[in-house]
Amino acid sequence: MNERTAPAPDLLLDVRDLHTEFATSNGIVRAVDGVSWDVRAGETVALVGESGCGKSVSALSIMGLISKPAGRITGGQILFKGSDLLKRSEEEMRKIRGREIAMVFQEPMTSLNPVLTVGRQITEACEIHLGHTPEQAHARAVEVLGLVGIADAERRLKQYPHQFSGGMRQRLMIAIALSCEPALILADEPTTALDVTIQAQILDLMKDLSRRLGVATLIITHNLGVVARYADRVNVMYAGKIVERGTAREIYASPRHPYTLGLLRSVPRLDEPKRERLAPIQGQPPDLTRLPPGCSFRPRCGYAVERCAEEVPPLERVAGTQHSACWEKDKLPVRAAKPEKVPA
Repeated sequence: MNERTAPAPDLLLDVRDLHTEFATSNGIVRAVDGVSWDVRAGETVALVGESGCGKSVSALSIMGLISKPAGRITGGQILFKGSDLLKRSEEEMRKIRGREIAMVFQEPMTSLNPVLTVGRQITEACEIHLGHTPEQAHARAVEVLGLVGIADAERRLKQYPHQFSGGMRQRLMIAIALSCEPALILADEPTTALDVTIQAQILDLMKDLSRRLGVATLIITHNLGVVARYADRVNVMYAGKIVERGTAREIYASPRHPYTLGLLRSVPRLDEPKRERLAPIQGQPPDLTRLPPGCSFRPRCGYAVERCAEEVPPLERVAGTQHSACWEKDKLPVRAAKPEKVPA
């Protein structure tokens, strides 16, 4: 059971004990298995983990975009501004998507409509959600393109997505997300397909817009190196569960879960000698239809004890706001230490 504290007065999104699963030919996949986390107004929160850990499904659950009948939310609450989104009708959710909560998807070319101009893809949302006239919507489209650093907006609005570069398309996705002035943006791996220089530009842009406009942001990523600079708080996911959470400073200064420690050791560091090699996490993520008993990370963990094979560790407070789901959290080495040998 995830430990909870009293709600903060500026709490915008509060996910409580969320369960989302999918029925497959191999069995039930518990993609999100009882996670709890929150986002406050104006802050940037990160959801971090390997592919298949449940990050994107968490975001899709918030948006009410879980594919039925195979997918379903079986339990929990998603409180947005104090109201449970799981109790909203589909018509009510259509009014919230884009207007109150916007999403920036991982690959822009699969999200943008190739046969509509860039301008129409921005103005349509403004007309539907804000009730703008075509003239007002056009003016807003010019404004948001300027906000995200796209020059010559009047000309660009007449173009199509294929006429934009990868980085420009991602800026366009952010512009569409901002067009209706949402309170929360969910950014699902927003820089995966971009080169390192453009990644930094996009993340700097999102952080700057969050500060200037007061928009809260949830960044979904597999890269802890990304969130070090941009996130206020971090939630680390593994096999559908939150295994560690805390402020970015707490997580980086003293990770208290072996999985978090492994993720950090796999990121290059400028303060280490060149001869030092990265230490990847051995093994593969578990099959979510056949999770092992006890801790799901145990088969890949170099610090596991007998208890890890029998009991699922709860998410418990370590210090400050930092929480960890590990029986050996108080015995983990400091981040700079060498990893122990992973058992066969």
